[in-house]
Amino acid sequence: MYNTDIPNREELPSTAKLIRSTIVAAIVALVLLVTVVMPAEYALDPTGAGRLLGLTEMGEIKEQLAEEAAADAEAEMVAVQSSSAQGPQEVAEPVMAEPSDESVSAPEAEITAAKPGPAAEPVAVEPQWQDEVRVVLTPGEGTEFKLTMEEGAVARYSWASEGGPINYDTHGNGSGQSISYEKGRGVPEDEGELEAAFTGDHGWFFRNRNDNNITLVLRTGGDYGQLKKVL
Repeated sequence: MYNTDIPNREELPSTAKLIRSTIVAAIVALVLLVTVVMPAEYALDPTGAGRLLGLTEMGEIKEQLAEEAAADAEAEMVAVQSSSAQGPQEVAEPVMAEPSDESVSAPEAEITAAKPGPAAEPVAVEPQWQDEVRVVLTPGEGTEFKLTMEEGAVARYSWASEGGPINYDTHGNGSGQSISYEKGRGVPEDEGELEAAFTGDHGWFFRNRNDNNITLVLRTGGDYGQLKKVL
């Protein structure tokens, strides 16, 4: 039975060619690791190529999800250990206070004539919001909104979670930089001002850790270009 011819020694690749091919493959693998795998999986971008390709933000979201999952598992473990460690609690019987024989006489109140006060100060009207978004999040679902801002710009914000508290991470990225301003777990609402540390996209990542759907309402105003939904 004929299968194939055995190659001659001259047709086989030399040791130098094999070494050269191995070096080229290793270099290609290293380049892919630094420019693609590290930004997309671990949010590490030493070359800046991941940020240009949009992979670093993907890695940041993955890191946030991993941190949230680990924190949730730790919180559940602490709650289980705490409930098992606590035994039945004794309820103390109320102690009835004995009546005192001495009576305390209160001084007579002085009656003063009412004087007309100053005119009421005008109430400041709540500033108008430039943008308002509403989004329904199912259990475990997340979403992200970003404001395009210049360095030093200040934006006002107010958000509320209807139906249950929510986890959030206020952060920003751009100009080859990234920053985390504030994080919270199980927060029903928040408001304040967001000042951009550098020119780029700054905003919030939200995740619903409840067992039911919730409605997130986000309002923004101030000095920014546009409000965009990233995720």
